[in-house]
Amino acid sequence: MGIDNQTWVRQFILLGLSSDQDIQVTLFVLFLVMYLVTVLGNFLIVLLIRLDSQLHTPMYFFLTNLSLVDVSYATSIVPQMLVHFLAKQKVIPLLSCAAQLFFSLALGGIEFVLLAVMAYDRYVAVCDPLRYSAIMHGGLCTRLAITSWVSGSINSLMHTTITFQLPMCSNKIIDHISCEILAVVRLACMDTSSNEVTIMVSSIVLLMTPFCLVLLSYIRIISTILKIQSTEGRKKAFHTCASHLMVVALCYGMAIFIYIQPRSSPSVLQEKMISLFYAILTPMLNPMIYSLRNKEVKGAWQKLLGKFSGLTFKLAA
Repeated sequence: MGIDNQTWVRQFILLGLSSDQDIQVTLFVLFLVMYLVTVLGNFLIVLLIRLDSQLHTPMYFFLTNLSLVDVSYATSIVPQMLVHFLAKQKVIPLLSCAAQLFFSLALGGIEFVLLAVMAYDRYVAVCDPLRYSAIMHGGLCTRLAITSWVSGSINSLMHTTITFQLPMCSNKIIDHISCEILAVVRLACMDTSSNEVTIMVSSIVLLMTPFCLVLLSYIRIISTILKIQSTEGRKKAFHTCASHLMVVALCYGMAIFIYIQPRSSPSVLQEKMISLFYAILTPMLNPMIYSLRNKEVKGAWQKLLGKFSGLTFKLAA
């Protein structure tokens, strides 16, 4: 194959969710509101943790990282999608497509690893509370957070590099809402079965390894909680993990349902739904879950609002 054919494509066309103009305007408004709620909710969580010294603990350090990942993931996909809802030409340059693929793939991997790290933190808090401060010290927390970011980024860099070395020829129509890796690989004018197998194996490893660690942590946590004699003690111990457990079920549940199936790969529609789920729904719900289900976060909000109300009253007086 000649070099001219291999370098033909300089931009791609994203088909998105619908070609109907009225539907696209409706989706634009809906996803814009959801994106703004996502950014505001996660920003407020980070700000609250920063301002309240009682939340300067390992759990909330990891929650800060999770909020940053959620906002970054949403921002890597949603703004471009919003522009395309209103644009006649739904094009994305090659470099922008590569950057979008890299960041979305990296941030997805980071979130899975980070949730496993948070599960380990909850395991230590419930199963070894007397040594919690000694085990989950600042140095270890920093190293665990760095490991999450580095592992997801390296995996993404490897796949992004391999994907954009494939000859695309004149294929430029991506049947997706974003530059999702499998959608881009299918554009190559060569046999990509080995690439797809590599992508799926890597995705399952990066998904299932953290999930198994989460599962193991919660088996130990539940076993420890059941040994607690008092009902109040069991309720308090379970409440420590409730918010994280809900986020874990939300994030891992969809991915396992889609990818761990007896068929070779998800359909195009399923891939679009996965991207929407992780780009919009999960980042929007995570701060709500931690705010509504967590007594410490609710207490911090009440304290902060009380200080703000007192300051407003003094200024008004």
